Amino acid sequence: MSSVLDDMATDLPLAEAPARQAALQAAAAVQAESTSTVEYRSAGYLLIVGTAARLNVVLPQLSHVIHCTALVTDGETVTPSERVVVLRGEPVSLSGHLGHYDLRLRAGDGRELALAELNGTDSPWFDLILDLQPEPLLSVESLPYGYYAPAGDERALARALDEIPEMTGEFEKPKFFNYNPDICAHGDSGLSGCTRCLDACPTGAITSLGDRVEVDPHWCQGGGSCAAACPTGAMIYAYPTPKDQLRRIRAMLQSYAAAGGEAPILLIHDEESGLDALRRMAPTLPLSVLPVRVAEVGALGMDVWLSSLAYGAAAVWWLETADLAPSVRRELDDQRRFVLPILTGLGWSGEQLRPIEADTDVAGLAGDIGVAVTEPAAFDTFNQKRTTLRLAIDHLRTQAVDVPEQVTLEAGAPFGEVHVDGAACTLCMACPQVCPTGALSDAGDKPQLNFTEDLCVQCGLCQTACPEDAITLEARYLFDWEERRKPRVANEEEPFNCVACGKPFATASVIERMTDRLSDHHMFQSEDSLRRLKMCGDCRVTDLFADDMKDVRKPTVYGMKSS
Repeated sequence: MSSVLDDMATDLPLAEAPARQAALQAAAAVQAESTSTVEYRSAGYLLIVGTAARLNVVLPQLSHVIHCTALVTDGETVTPSERVVVLRGEPVSLSGHLGHYDLRLRAGDGRELALAELNGTDSPWFDLILDLQPEPLLSVESLPYGYYAPAGDERALARALDEIPEMTGEFEKPKFFNYNPDICAHGDSGLSGCTRCLDACPTGAITSLGDRVEVDPHWCQGGGSCAAACPTGAMIYAYPTPKDQLRRIRAMLQSYAAAGGEAPILLIHDEESGLDALRRMAPTLPLSVLPVRVAEVGALGMDVWLSSLAYGAAAVWWLETADLAPSVRRELDDQRRFVLPILTGLGWSGEQLRPIEADTDVAGLAGDIGVAVTEPAAFDTFNQKRTTLRLAIDHLRTQAVDVPEQVTLEAGAPFGEVHVDGAACTLCMACPQVCPTGALSDAGDKPQLNFTEDLCVQCGLCQTACPEDAITLEARYLFDWEERRKPRVANEEEPFNCVACGKPFATASVIERMTDRLSDHHMFQSEDSLRRLKMCGDCRVTDLFADDMKDVRKPTVYGMKSS
């Protein structure tokens, strides 16, 4: 498991550079706010799943494992052993986590049985799983702790066999995320909106609960791409938080500049394979390159990148190794594509924000970067992603010349405009009811729909909720914050007044469409029934009651015959 990251300094064989050393020491001195921990307990109960041939090869190498169950998935024979419980069956599903895995078998009558209850041990769960099947039970990019699926990779199998005996005892890791469902744009009222965290998670730890998401803290491994992807800041990295991460970067850049350093380049790397790669690259790193050690490179997205440039970095690069999960790599690429038009609009180049492959000679790249901002920013942040982005972009804007009014962004970017087709919109107000950020709002009793661009994250919930298909989205960035934060009228109509009491209660377009759609209905063939559609709720009830009373008061004459 990844260790808790205590500082950003690294034991790299770097060339002597006083400014760089001052920067690394300043970053290491900034303490991060603590977070809660997630605990695991493992007694070493191991389950191995595979064919008899694979099991016969692997089992002799696990003689030091005390509690071992083998599930044979074919009809062949496993070499008997006194210490191994051998069972046969078809595995159906696997759930749980290190110390608490539950594997289900398909019984002959179609039922699903818990395998741990059949192996005669005193544990209702398996602590560890070694899955030797060609197609593993879990198909996620980053496997959960305690689950090994080498899938024919002999080196991965060797690593698993070395690690399994050590996975007994008590373990803990930081709780890597904080989630605020109140500002989550995933869904509302059964409608689907943003799925970026689900798409970016390499572990499968995030699941949809309809209107919000849920994160399994035992499966989460701190990749952080969910936090980078989240457009509202509902999901944030917890250790270190964005606030602490930026405090460290700001301290690093300030100390670097105070020691005489110029045009610093931040090179973000993870603490495992990224650190190994950086050790190989260290002897050739230019003096202006400042290593930034993080748990996972995917945890830092556009808010940290742009703030770093505002704080005085000349460029922000991140090191991508072969171990980086494809979904995390895709999310980093998306973040870069979304933000590059904003940067180029401010006069920066794409080379100042880019991924670096492991073992790349960066000396040539560093020479073409250029200079940083002339006046570094000093703003602080409070783990509010949208505010951080605004502060960073606004500061970069003050340092730029010939800034355009707006730039067009790729679809999916978390900034933009909502267009409402006034001819189609009936002002039913379904869209503000589902808007997670308040970008769309009504005007009380007045039939008016308002839009505030600064709040819009382009989640698409309004578009999905609109019954008239009157809403379209346009991803863009409007540089003037005063214009972005100013509510503007997206659509409005004169109110329709009740034909009985004169009180405004709807819009003319709503009444017109309702009348047209119901004119052929058998219940609305009389003038009175159609007129009631043009009444407010109170008057409609009163009119119906008065109509019923007329029928009650009609005299009934019995026994009359015509003469």
